[in-house]
Amino acid sequence: MAKLIYSAITSLDLYVADADGRWDWSVPDEEVHAAVNETERSVGTQLLGRRMYDVLVAWETLELEGQPAEIVDWARLWRGLDKVVYSRTLREPRSARTRIERSFDPEAVRELKASSERDLSVGGPGLAAEAIRAGLVDELHLFVSPVVVGGGTPALPAVRWDLELLAERRFGNGVVHLRYRAR
Repeated sequence: MAKLIYSAITSLDLYVADADGRWDWSVPDEEVHAAVNETERSVGTQLLGRRMYDVLVAWETLELEGQPAEIVDWARLWRGLDKVVYSRTLREPRSARTRIERSFDPEAVRELKASSERDLSVGGPGLAAEAIRAGLVDELHLFVSPVVVGGGTPALPAVRWDLELLAERRFGNGVVHLRYRAR
């Protein structure tokens, strides 16, 4: 059975965007970007909320010539993924290998996990919160940036979720990667 993995780049106070909706403080450097790419390498399907899809769809057409290796690697990973976008308003996908679902169905995701040969990832804190509440997320990867933003969009829902620390890694720019497994 495939795992469902939630990865997020957060502030130290666990926000993915600040109160103004900005996340410029979390743009990964080369080393962190390469590590983020590695967390997605086992993934065959991404489950995305609409806002996260709107951010990531730029990778579909990004010109790769002259880009750093980690950017090219991520674009190739993105383009090779199947994508499920949860949106009530998006009419047509703007990327290949993409289907739109109007609502999040935990049972359908359970079935997808059971039938998938490769792992799944969930992107976007709102959709991830639904998956966490439904007991579907098997691993959590937090890339914690050395900044406190004081409020904004929380990376995690306000629920109890017992986790086991599997690994941690510190990067030269002060970011820390924490990898957990759901208990």
